Amino acid sequence: MAELITMSQKELSRCEIIKRLIRKEINGTEAAKQMDLSVRQTKRLKARVIKEGEKGIIHKSRGMVGNRRVNPEIIEKAKYWLQKRYSDFKPTFAMEKLEENHEIKLSKEKVRQIMTELGLWQPKSRKKNKEYRSWRQRKDYYGEMEQFDGCYFDWFETGQLSCLLASRDDATNRITGLMFVANEGVKSVASFWKEYFETQGKPLQIYLDRFSTYKNIQRSVVDVDDPQVLTQFQRMMQQSGVELIFAYSPQAKGRIETLFPTLQHRLVREMRLAGIKTPKEANQFVKEVFIPKFNAQFSVIPAKRGNLHRKLSKVEVKQLEKIFSRQEVRHVNNDFTIRYQGKWFQLLDKQPVLVRKKEKILVEERINGEVFLSLRGKYLNYTVLPERPKKIIEAKIPALTSSSKPSWKPPANHPWRRFNINPEKKEKVSSLP
Repeated sequence: MAELITMSQKELSRCEIIKRLIRKEINGTEAAKQMDLSVRQTKRLKARVIKEGEKGIIHKSRGMVGNRRVNPEIIEKAKYWLQKRYSDFKPTFAMEKLEENHEIKLSKEKVRQIMTELGLWQPKSRKKNKEYRSWRQRKDYYGEMEQFDGCYFDWFETGQLSCLLASRDDATNRITGLMFVANEGVKSVASFWKEYFETQGKPLQIYLDRFSTYKNIQRSVVDVDDPQVLTQFQRMMQQSGVELIFAYSPQAKGRIETLFPTLQHRLVREMRLAGIKTPKEANQFVKEVFIPKFNAQFSVIPAKRGNLHRKLSKVEVKQLEKIFSRQEVRHVNNDFTIRYQGKWFQLLDKQPVLVRKKEKILVEERINGEVFLSLRGKYLNYTVLPERPKKIIEAKIPALTSSSKPSWKPPANHPWRRFNINPEKKEKVSSLP
């Protein structure tokens, strides 16, 4: 009975070429090129076929256990932890956690195969590129441009959405700031960048979208591109000397956009493993643990060495509270009251600067909720009224100043004293020499 030899299509093709070589229809160099092998390996195959016949083409390691085969005990241990703790992890992240927490060192491809076998991972089909897109070249220096955005997601796996603000350096791909906040409003964004300036300094540029917190979008009321129409955030950055660049599409600031899907997978599970359940705990965790670890793994070397963040001077540090406050202008009423956010503020009699009716007062609402009233660079004294004051027809006091009585009196030879201003006395006082 003839021996049955199983060959692949590649081996069959090589067998025919070697037979032609043996019959001297082609030489060794031509055979080597056809099989994409070296001339030396071609000679070896020829010698084996002459000695063993057609089965000499078959590789000697076929059917044998590979030298690099992973110990089955390690595979079983990996399956146990993947099912128990990392069932919703992606293969690469699961591979890192198996090595970090359980000392199981496997390749990401092996972990992917195991997870696919267990039904924990569904391989994705390759996407066909319908349109070519090229990445914008990175900035040269660290601190030259920061990409910034916010994302609403169930970060704490409670079924409720919360907001995460994030900034990423364009040159190095490093996460430069993460903060869990209530919303993407003015106070939250101001708190983020105030802390950023205090710890790292001021970047040259910030690249962000056209959300209403950052840019005025009421096209029907004002011209959006009017440089005089600024949002609170634009005014803060203008006073800080930081240039804002507004993107017209998510793809334009793709590096911060692609960060959030990564955080939604990695950060959520890192906080789950660490037992983080509140925004306060999460803000401390990302600063001390997550950001340093993430940057060590995913940051890149910038094109040029250097840090373009500008450190704050002592004067700038003192002005941060004022710059990162919500500022609006209000007019002084006839009874020297000011209304702001549904509250009534009564100006006191003694003020560091002269205050008249209808004066324009700058109201500053700080991040901590404190309210300051200023006029011509001086902060005014006030008290908060429990209710709306009663309307008066005519105010008795024309203006508020530093004291209730004038401290200056005209001298005896002042022109004001030449004439008697008392209407009851009609006698004209003689001019003083």
